[in-house]
Amino acid sequence: MTIKRLGAKADGIAETENGPVFVPYALPGETVLIEREGSRGRLLSVEAASPERETPFCPYFGECGGCATQHMRHGFYQTWKQETLAHTLRQARIDAPLEPLIDAHGEGRRRVTLHVRFPDRAMHVGFMAARSHHVVEIDHCPIAVQALQRQAPIVARAIGKHLSAARKPLDVQITATESGLDVDVRGHGPITDKDRFSLIDLAASLDLARLSLHGDVIVERRPPAITVSRASVVPPPGSFLQATQSGEETMAALATDACQRAKRVADLFSGCGPFALRLAEKSEVHAVETDKASMVALDKAARATPGLRRVSVEARDLFRRPLLLPELNTFDAVVIDPPRAGAEAQAQQLAVSKVPLVVSVSCDAATFARDAAILMGGGYRLERVVPVDQFKYSPHLEVVGILRRDVVKKRR
Repeated sequence: MTIKRLGAKADGIAETENGPVFVPYALPGETVLIEREGSRGRLLSVEAASPERETPFCPYFGECGGCATQHMRHGFYQTWKQETLAHTLRQARIDAPLEPLIDAHGEGRRRVTLHVRFPDRAMHVGFMAARSHHVVEIDHCPIAVQALQRQAPIVARAIGKHLSAARKPLDVQITATESGLDVDVRGHGPITDKDRFSLIDLAASLDLARLSLHGDVIVERRPPAITVSRASVVPPPGSFLQATQSGEETMAALATDACQRAKRVADLFSGCGPFALRLAEKSEVHAVETDKASMVALDKAARATPGLRRVSVEARDLFRRPLLLPELNTFDAVVIDPPRAGAEAQAQQLAVSKVPLVVSVSCDAATFARDAAILMGGGYRLERVVPVDQFKYSPHLEVVGILRRDVVKKRR
């Protein structure tokens, strides 16, 4: 088949009489030999290669489902990612200035989740293959930060071995912090006292900062702290964290720059404070997040950092209980960073509010466009759209939008 174009998920697309066929790891203009199953094709060989093709740097690329674009030259990759966002905005009938893609990979991913499975008598540790439950075993991950590249698989294997008697599927989330690795294990369920003591000894032998099971701390040898501006935050086990430090800093800089004249800011879906603690350098901040443990961590960090403006916190499900007009209209700006599903209910309230500035941060272009269209329908202007590439080598993209509403000043 001949590949005509590239899809939003980085699949090459060939056109046939029976509709499009999606071929992972194929590029436009290439002639490829595939094994076809319905609308999908498995790449067997590239008969005529694109000049935009390059050799992947990871030995697991093509098997591991974590990366999808290491076969693309960098310039082509950036253009494709930017055009994918532009196409999504056009589909939503949004006409706004789209700025150049910012590479925010930095030193790499600071958190990985490795899977431990027992499909046969042997233990398998690694990442999932694309669109599969098959575990691709790895001994390193080159897109992770140095502290995780080789150590993360070692840690996951050691934990899997200690908990292997139950033969339960485990997901081992490992985060690189300033005081060491923070590990949270999911999937096992309750453990015996014997297993608990065994894991405490294991944490010491691996020099882990903290080890948790389903968010329950087994042992904390050192607080797993992360610096946010001048504050030091200890996130709850397994809580949300931006994928890269560079990504967090880039998006926070865009938000704080837009809000620099705001006296009072609401930080919605705040997590444990990557925006709030930076905004509090100049503004009073009210942070709202569903997860109560994240609110406790943010509150503790804010109180321990001298010189910040007041930071108040509220644990609240913004999907079911978005901030309403009497609450919203007390703020000069709102920063909103929802999960992939977006924040449609909150956007509808903002659209009829008097808030002069909204900074919309999203990890999904489609829901960003949907929510931005709602705000624009209520009178906001989308002044800036900045794509931030912290999920490098994947189809995922962060988007930061700056939306302003003209405020009519009352005559005296």
